[in-house]
This record gives sequence, C-alpha cells and structure tokens, in this order.
Amino acid sequence: MISYDEPADVAAVIAARPRPVLLGLDVDGVLAPIVDHADDAVLLDGMADAVRDVARMARVHVAVVSGRSIDDLARFDFDDGLEVIGSHGMESRGRPMSPLDEDERTLLARLDAAADSAASRADGAWVERKPASVVLHVRQADEAAGAEALAMLADAADAAHGASSKAGSGVLEVFARHADKGSALVELAEQLGARTTVFVGDDVTDEEAFAHLGADDVTIKVGDAPTIARYRIADPDAVHALLRSLAPHR
Repeated sequence: MISYDEPADVAAVIAARPRPVLLGLDVDGVLAPIVDHADDAVLLDGMADAVRDVARMARVHVAVVSGRSIDDLARFDFDDGLEVIGSHGMESRGRPMSPLDEDERTLLARLDAAADSAASRADGAWVERKPASVVLHVRQADEAAGAEALAMLADAADAAHGASSKAGSGVLEVFARHADKGSALVELAEQLGARTTVFVGDDVTDEEAFAHLGADDVTIKVGDAPTIARYRIADPDAVHALLRSLAPHR
C-alpha cells in the first residue's frame, strides 16, 4: 500500500534546509492535473498564486522545469519572476536554444517520419513536435494499439544513430539532441548559488532529475508510481497544499 507524506511536513523539511533554495516544479501531474490531451491542461485553481507567493520568499528561487517546449509553456502564463525551462532542459525562457546542426536536423526529420508512421497504427494517437524532438502520445488510443505504436517508434529510435528516447505515461519522446531535467537543475543551481535544490515531479522522466540531486537536496514524487524520491505526496492538490504550507516559513 502506498504511503503519502503530509504536505505540511514536507514543507517544514524544505523550510529547514539551508538557503538559497532552488525549488523546481514539473507542470503536468504537478501544477496541472493530467488530462488525456496535453493541449487541454490547465493549472490547478489557486496554483499560480501559490507558486508566486513561494517565489517571493527570501532567498528562494522557483523554476518551472518541464518536458513541454518553451512555446507551449507560454499557455500557462507563468510570472516573469520564475525561471522557465522547457524541452527537458534544452530551452530556457529568454535564452534561445542553440540551433541544430545539419546532422541533428537530418536525424530529427527521420524521427519525425517514424513518429508519424507509428501514430498511423493507432487511432487516437498524435504527434507533438518540439525544436529537437518529437513526442508520440497514445493516451487516447486503444491500449494494445497504442503500445504497439510506442514500441514501433522506440525501435526506430534505437536504429537511428545519435537518437535517444524518454518514455513517459502514455508517451514516448525521441530526441535528435540529448537533454535531461537533472542536468538543467544542477546547472541552474550553480548559477544561482543555491545551497539546496528541491524538485517535485511525477513522471518517469523526472526520475532522472531525482537521480542528479544530492543527499542534502529534497526530492518529491507526486503520485503512486515507483520512485527513488525521498518523499511522496498524492496529487496536484497536495502540491498546492505543500506550496501554501511554505508561506508561514518566510
């Protein structure tokens, strides 16, 4: 049986850590409830205000760290005071990504064609395109057909020299350039001089970020999937409660 930590208790742990603190937050499944189609996602009611209040705390930096592209993250209208990192660390708001070279562009075109071919095998599957990757979504497809489509794309990525992939819940993202949230968080923490890094994530790809952080950092899993994170809370409502519980620790 899954045991969840109380959001207020986890907030107290964070508040007791040395500052400056970098608080990294995934979007889907953390700030926004999971939906069948990514375009329908919205932040949980009150979440934007809760994030803003934490970002105003002394010596606390807040970063949104998502697999979504920077252009797609604009839909959530995050405050200018937040760091916004997209495409698993490849993009940052206000700092353009370095252009793909010729080999990367060729590889991305190959992966794009493979994703389209895989999506055609499962009604309801669709392809999302990012600056250096493509994502096959199958949450709206038949389970067996969706699994077959994901396996087809995974095989294509394995056969493409230089490609990498990340599996998530009902999705597979294939990359022409490698990136991961953990490396992005560590780099940002160094830039900001953070003494403690906190990351809250829910998906398989967030496990990479948890693995990059140190023993004195704080890793928080949202949901009941297997994890290496030290703490676990239930859902975006619990994330909202966690952020609100930080306010008295200003």
